[in-house]
Amino acid sequence: MPRTQNSPASRQRRKKVLQRAKGYRQGRSKLYRRAKEFSEKGLTYAYRDRRTKKRTFRNLWITRIAAGCETNGISYNRFIYGLKKEKIDLDRKTLADIAFHQPGQFSALVAQIKGEKRPDENS
Repeated sequence: MPRTQNSPASRQRRKKVLQRAKGYRQGRSKLYRRAKEFSEKGLTYAYRDRRTKKRTFRNLWITRIAAGCETNGISYNRFIYGLKKEKIDLDRKTLADIAFHQPGQFSALVAQIKGEKRPDENS
């Protein structure tokens, strides 16, 4: 009895791996075995870095908020404590956006936390 090889399925499997390895350099995109190794490695990195991305962005937001606080003469931890005390529910992503794109509003927020009179208040 002849041996069956299931050609369509195995061809599709190899094609899928080579498609995933598109853009890799040299044999990594041309040779099936190397393509399989490196595309699996790529998938591992993608899985890992989807989690790392969250940490990296939080780090960026904290750095931006800290820089905004420093220019307004308050430390980052006092600023965050003040937000909690004043019951201002803004997450770090929003705060970082305000500090980076709208420094005037951020200064007003810092003044509110410090308990100072804001420049726009007349009374």
